[in-house]
Amino acid sequence: MSNINNYLTENRERFEQELHEFLRIASISADPAYREDVAQAAKWVDGQFQKLGLASEIIETDGHPLVYAESPRVPGAPTALVYGHYDVQPVVPLELWTTPPFEPTERDGKVYARGASDDKGQMLTHIKSTEAWLAVEGRLPINLKFLIEGEEECGGHGISQFVEANRDRLACDCVVVSDSSQFAPDQPAITCGLRGIVYCDLILKGPNRDLHSGSFGGAVANPANALAKMLATLMDEHGRIQVPGFYDDVVTLSDKQRERIAALPFDEARYIEGIGVSALIGEEGFTTLERLWTRPTFDVCGMWSGYQGEGAKTVLPAVAGAKLSFRLVPNQDPPKIVEGLRQKLTEVCPPGIQMELVVQHGGRGVLVSEDSPYTQAAARAIEEAFGTPPVYTREGGSIPIVVTFCEALGVDTLLLGWGQGDDNAHSPNEKFALADFHRGIKASARLWEELATCPTKN
Repeated sequence: MSNINNYLTENRERFEQELHEFLRIASISADPAYREDVAQAAKWVDGQFQKLGLASEIIETDGHPLVYAESPRVPGAPTALVYGHYDVQPVVPLELWTTPPFEPTERDGKVYARGASDDKGQMLTHIKSTEAWLAVEGRLPINLKFLIEGEEECGGHGISQFVEANRDRLACDCVVVSDSSQFAPDQPAITCGLRGIVYCDLILKGPNRDLHSGSFGGAVANPANALAKMLATLMDEHGRIQVPGFYDDVVTLSDKQRERIAALPFDEARYIEGIGVSALIGEEGFTTLERLWTRPTFDVCGMWSGYQGEGAKTVLPAVAGAKLSFRLVPNQDPPKIVEGLRQKLTEVCPPGIQMELVVQHGGRGVLVSEDSPYTQAAARAIEEAFGTPPVYTREGGSIPIVVTFCEALGVDTLLLGWGQGDDNAHSPNEKFALADFHRGIKASARLWEELATCPTKN
């Protein structure tokens, strides 16, 4: 590995320049106005694989394209499937960005840009580690397959269909995903659990037009008032979600699991300070990390209705809506949650209001083994690169494709995050520490060597 590490050191500046180039592409998948930018990002990723001599192709879907690549075959060696995404979140509110979101800017050893940590920077570490092996050794110690998508931030429908239809083509011994974070600065982690998600739009319609609130208020159902009341019924004063059947399949944490989480060096005061709130809330009877990682949640992610311009306008709005997010834990079934939500909202919807519940996307939660040979290989690689062994954590966010990989391919998924929890993923001023970018490349390069010692089913 010494020659490979030398190569990584010699090419640090070029790797950073290429990361900047990648980050300049405004690949916002959720907004149709950026469709050409998303296609450009796919071509950029494909170009990286082509330069390395990998068999690469852009695969069109009903949405945004996939990029698929394979390294030259190494007979008898294990196969790893690397997953990542080149699409990014919208950048609003734009006025809160210190520097433009698609003009990468370095400050205090970090690069600021949309997609820096989620997921362009992290995904690129695996491409660069592959480059190092091929440049120095002329070969890889294992077989690599890459599947990079452009719809992770808007549901990932195309990739799910592709995986289900291409199980033999994607056959592997493990999946490698870097789309999460370390536990803390200089404390790497292997994420062994992800929450799932159900995301819905709730739309309420009242009169056939906006009405004068003085002439009609008190006689006509107000969709905005109804929305507020209906949303308030979905959670009680103890932080428990009031959707029928919501907790039926939630598995209780064991004493050992709770002890392991409690032993992690979590600084709650620093956490509070970092996000700028005065106190934390949540489901009673659980610690903050337990709530974040192992308990299901409900949040309103957006609301709209009525007049929102300057000054006053006495209007009774015709329509009101909200975007609802439920984070699920393993064993919870998204369709079952939607059914319970629809039942609850129908029960509390007042007369004079028409309700529509639109499901945007959903995915199950997942747990992965801490003790598999692949997880242990990753632990050795990370310790070599970061100088300290990783801790085993869970993540409150969702990567629905991980569940698809587990179910369709039947393999372990290694969730290896190089970012930090305060990288502002999905928020203004997203960032990625360049030191973590380079340590991630080094860990990835070592991972290929460590995985080569693991058993293979192929």
